[in-house]
Amino acid sequence: MEREAGLNRDAGEVIERLEWEIEQLARAHDGHEEKLAEAVEAAREAGAVLSEREAALAELTEDAARLAARYQSTQRMLADTRSVLERAEDQASSAREAVAAAAGALEAAGEAFEAAEEAQEAALAEGEATEAALEAAEAARAETQGREAEARAARSAAEGEANALRAEVAALARLVEREALAGSQLLDRLEVEPGFEKALGAALADDLRSPEVEGEARSGWAVLPGYEDAQALPAGAEPLGSRVKAPAVLARRLSQIGLVSRAQGIALQAELRPGQRLVSVEGDLWRWDGFRAGAEDAPSAAALRLQQLNRLVQLKRDLEDVSARADGARQAHEALQARLAELATADQRARDARRAADARLAEANRALARAEADRSIAGGKLEAARLAVGRFEDEAMAARARLREAEAAAAELGDLDAARGAVEAAKITVEAARITMMTRRSAQDEVRREGEARVRRRQEATKELSGWKHRLETASRRTEELTERRAETQEELAEAMLAPEEIAAKRDELVEAIAEAEERRRRAADALAEAEGALREAAMAEREAERLAGEAREARARAEARLDAAREGVALAAERIAEEDDWTPDELLTSLRTDPDKMPDAETLDHDVSRLKRQREALGAVNLRAEEDAKAVEAEYDSLAGEKSDLEEAIKKLRAGIAGLNKEGRERLLTAFEQVNANFSTLFTHLFGGGEARLVLVESDDPLEAGLEILCQPPGKKLATLSLLSGGEQTLTALALIFGVFLANPAPICVLDEVDAPLDDANVTRFCDLLDEMTRRTETRFLIITHHAVTMARMDRLFGVTMQEQGVSQLVSVDLKKAEALVA
Repeated sequence: MEREAGLNRDAGEVIERLEWEIEQLARAHDGHEEKLAEAVEAAREAGAVLSEREAALAELTEDAARLAARYQSTQRMLADTRSVLERAEDQASSAREAVAAAAGALEAAGEAFEAAEEAQEAALAEGEATEAALEAAEAARAETQGREAEARAARSAAEGEANALRAEVAALARLVEREALAGSQLLDRLEVEPGFEKALGAALADDLRSPEVEGEARSGWAVLPGYEDAQALPAGAEPLGSRVKAPAVLARRLSQIGLVSRAQGIALQAELRPGQRLVSVEGDLWRWDGFRAGAEDAPSAAALRLQQLNRLVQLKRDLEDVSARADGARQAHEALQARLAELATADQRARDARRAADARLAEANRALARAEADRSIAGGKLEAARLAVGRFEDEAMAARARLREAEAAAAELGDLDAARGAVEAAKITVEAARITMMTRRSAQDEVRREGEARVRRRQEATKELSGWKHRLETASRRTEELTERRAETQEELAEAMLAPEEIAAKRDELVEAIAEAEERRRRAADALAEAEGALREAAMAEREAERLAGEAREARARAEARLDAAREGVALAAERIAEEDDWTPDELLTSLRTDPDKMPDAETLDHDVSRLKRQREALGAVNLRAEEDAKAVEAEYDSLAGEKSDLEEAIKKLRAGIAGLNKEGRERLLTAFEQVNANFSTLFTHLFGGGEARLVLVESDDPLEAGLEILCQPPGKKLATLSLLSGGEQTLTALALIFGVFLANPAPICVLDEVDAPLDDANVTRFCDLLDEMTRRTETRFLIITHHAVTMARMDRLFGVTMQEQGVSQLVSVDLKKAEALVA
């Protein structure tokens, strides 16, 4: 209320001061319009003068510029014309010298061409002669090669046959020597005609292995005198002794052996006398006592021995013949080889001569071609030089005419310095007029600003005066309002003095309630923790019990299956034992006389039995060349063993190399993986505006065998694999991975085919921003195939294919960078 009283006093003083200020402003504004009109007129006149002088300056400047341009053009024309004249005169002089040089070169090229033609004719004649010699040498060599091949084949066949016979003779000789008893058995002293070995073996059998004895010896053949009255053989029987050369000790035995056919033997057996026997060529035997034996039932070792001896003799005769043929074939082959070597040398000489003749012919052809080319070039140079002389002389004449015209034009030009001086003087007058115009405009602006300021201040003072008068009128009403507000405030103060005690009591009650609630909450939390712990232990015990029960069930099932299989195996073994040996298992075990616990299992025994049977069957018949085969096999084994050791060493080196390559590959792969993973994570965050992504090696600890998994977490989503993302998110993730690889190992070109098809406009913009960043950070050039307008707008160059006519395609290209420069 005291402040309002002071404000009323101040309002009265302000009202008096504002009324005085308004009166002074009105007096100062008198005559303002006349002064403003005079200042405007003076500024307009100064502007007109400046415009006139600027127009005059522009005209003088344009005239001086035209004169300077004509002067520069004339001087440049003079310099260019003089330069052209000098160059044309120099070129004409050079062309005259070139004409003289070309004429000399043309004459020399003509002489070289004639010499090359003569050399070509000589080379052609030499080539024809060497060709004829080569054809004759080739024909003789081909004929001799055919004969040598035939001789080589005959020699190889003869030597092969001789080697085979030698091997067979050696094998038979060793066999005969092994079976001989130091030359004491009669079998080695017999000579039987071929084909009758079986007959003699059936008649005497193993008796031939006994030696000839004398005196009191107990075992062997003793010499006895012949029969005084020898028993005659049955009619139709031929004495076997006529087919055999034997010692005298066998005379009695051989005289009582007859040789018949199989059909006669059965019929004549009843006519045999004591001690007589009949045999057939096939080895059948009929004795006087009624015994008979077929050749297939009783093969005789003696017969086989006699056959071997006869075969050995025959093989030796054949070996001599074959060796003679082989020596003749070898001599013929060696002679043909020597002749072939001579013809090959002659053929090589003929080929060398032919190649030399061809080389000389080629050199002559090249020389002729060079001479002809040089002559053509020289002729062309001569003609070109003559044309150049005429052209350069014409250019010099035209340059002289242009020089005279340029000098005349330069003489007709005005004084450039005088024109430039007039322009400078006009510039000074224009500058003075501009200063005058600016001074008068400043005076005009000053007068206008003073008038506007007085009007604006008068309006403000009037407004303030009205406001102070209104405030003075409302001062009493505000005093009454303040009195009422003081009374209300005193009542509120009395009520507020009682509020702190009530608030303190309520606060104490709330503190006690909070303490009790906190104690209840703590007890409940402890009980909940104990219950949860008990629940977890019970669940773990339940899972462990279920696991043990499952393992027990599986073990029981496996044991039952093994028991059934063992029972089936026992039954099958018993059946097999009964089928093969007609025994029970207990009887077989008793016969084996061994401890069952020390015996191998059934599978091992079956395998050994099968192996032994196969080995027995693989032995086959007796091999007479077994020793030679053993040596060959041993030599082959030694060779294979050496190759095996070499291969093992090579395998070791190869494995060491593979291990080194794998080690280096793992190191380089892990380095590249870490770099690509870091780039991928950065680009993923850039494309999605947040989130995270990484690459993970899975399925193996070895990086070379591991797979690759992409884990992504776009902003606002949980971590997931690539297959769980949307189409657009998969596209952005794939782009981040591709560009991450490019940052690690940039390629010169990258083609992206409609990769923005699944993306919206915002993601397309991010994709284009990433492309810009990739072009700045790498040297890769990107080719983008797209139908998206945003992507096309961000490219440097566009290529489009259009079909304005049916079946006719046209390529359209737009360089957006140049288009932007033209628009700018």
